[in-house]
Amino acid sequence: MSDLLVFVDYGETFVFVVLLLASILALAVGMERAVVFKRNSGKKIHQFAQDLIALLRKRDYRAVAGLVKESPDNCYTRFAAFSLELAEDSHEGLPDLMAGKIIEERIFLEKRLTVLNTLGNNAPFIGLLGTVLGVIKAFHGLGTLGSTGADVVMRSISKALLATAAGLFIAIPVVMANNYFSKKVKIILQQLEILSKEIGAGMRGPAKKPAAKKTVKTKKPAVESAE
Repeated sequence: MSDLLVFVDYGETFVFVVLLLASILALAVGMERAVVFKRNSGKKIHQFAQDLIALLRKRDYRAVAGLVKESPDNCYTRFAAFSLELAEDSHEGLPDLMAGKIIEERIFLEKRLTVLNTLGNNAPFIGLLGTVLGVIKAFHGLGTLGSTGADVVMRSISKALLATAAGLFIAIPVVMANNYFSKKVKIILQQLEILSKEIGAGMRGPAKKPAAKKTVKTKKPAVESAE
């Protein structure tokens, strides 16, 4: 039984080390994603998307190109530049190509969010494992020392519960951050869908016909009747 307690002690230490590494990893991923979404969302980016849609509805593609060129790099500028470049060459297959570009941007935005999702879902269970190991150790001490070792047993149980608290302390903010980023991804993708519809509608619209030239009717000279 003493050999089992040695493994229990190692298991408790391992659980706390894993929780510490998980917290560091979650913080690093959260900060990196926060920087990415700051560059691709916000009031300025939202206003840029609105201005871009307004110009697309006017079919002022020269102004659209200028606006895209002057704006900082983000998912909207990349998508607009990609779509307009293809639209100049050919209209065939443009909707499918724009849908593929949206998927590409989605992969970029959702990068590393699986790490937050995994940590948020599993950190409580890792903490619960530490609690179970601590309770095993506490009950073993209670059976060995009896009532005289009540203080030792209580300290073991409190340490065991600390593992669950640590797991929840990591999981709660990680889940909140993951939900926030997922909501941002959904909003950005919806706006890219709107841009794709606007560009597609502009390409399918009727072209402006040049004004027809006015023809001047000339009177035919009267034919003199032969005398």
